[in-house]
Amino acid sequence: MRIAIVTDAWSPQVNGVVRTLQSVRAELEKMGHEVLVISPDLFHSMPCPTYPEIRLAFASTNAVGAMLEEFSPQAVHLATEGPVCIAARRWCLQRDFPFTTAYHTQFPDYVSARTGVNPEWVWRYIKWFHGPAQAILAATPSIAATLRAHGLTRLRDWGRGVDLATFADARPDAAIRALPGPVMLYVGRVAVEKNIEAFLTVAHPGSNVVVGDGPALASLKAKFPDVHFLGPKFGADLAAAYAAADVFVFPSKTDTFGLVMIEALAAGTPIAAFPVTGPIDVLTPQVGAMADDLDIAIANALTRDRAACAAYGQTFTWTASARQFLQALVPIVDDEAVAA
Repeated sequence: MRIAIVTDAWSPQVNGVVRTLQSVRAELEKMGHEVLVISPDLFHSMPCPTYPEIRLAFASTNAVGAMLEEFSPQAVHLATEGPVCIAARRWCLQRDFPFTTAYHTQFPDYVSARTGVNPEWVWRYIKWFHGPAQAILAATPSIAATLRAHGLTRLRDWGRGVDLATFADARPDAAIRALPGPVMLYVGRVAVEKNIEAFLTVAHPGSNVVVGDGPALASLKAKFPDVHFLGPKFGADLAAAYAAADVFVFPSKTDTFGLVMIEALAAGTPIAAFPVTGPIDVLTPQVGAMADDLDIAIANALTRDRAACAAYGQTFTWTASARQFLQALVPIVDDEAVAA
């Protein structure tokens, strides 16, 4: 099948959306499908205000439409709610071409955290964008319930996976392992909406380690000089950081899933988190702990068995994720295309 994936999030951005789309594309191509990705790097762009590493593309309907027409897709998926996908959405609606969308991020909460805007105002835009979709892919039951509560009901499940070749049986980073324990690790974008200060202000003794980059990095470095900020890590180096930690702390209250949690689990590291969307859908009592007080969650997570964490984390595969993605496309393509 010829599948067009349109997205406003792509490399060199480093986030869960990009990793998900890249991993699923690779799996789909292994299955024999032809995948076209239309992304911001194909257009002129400008830095997003307050978030310069995200580029806002100047993508016209004509330009995006020309790419789609040349590819002649049998299915179109719009991954994000930005300008590239808006152009593709307009092209699809003009031609009565069905499409699917995905709700990757708690966009209303992100905008509220950065600007103070009432998130319900942003929900009006979310409902407008996703409303015409034949299916909206949601990562967890909690996210599906949130979308349903806002009147979006054409929902399909789309879970996430782990690159087991990289994260399973990783060798711990010796320098991180040598820090005074317990080693408490955060991995992800260093931005206000990730609620990282809740992690950096915990009273639990040990070493706080942050892996990642983002607009809040400089201010957090200045405010928390005792924290070990290691910058971004990838591949085997990232897996080694996960494996070296005694507990992975996930302070975000705005994520839809939390891909980093299952990566950490696959490396054998238990999770401490707030009881919110993402953690409540992903974690079990055997592999993590949730509490409104992160100190309590950390203390409880440190008692979890690392072998159980690894076994559970390694049940999440990108092959399964890609199959769910593909099944969400089935209602909008013909039987012959699906069989391909």
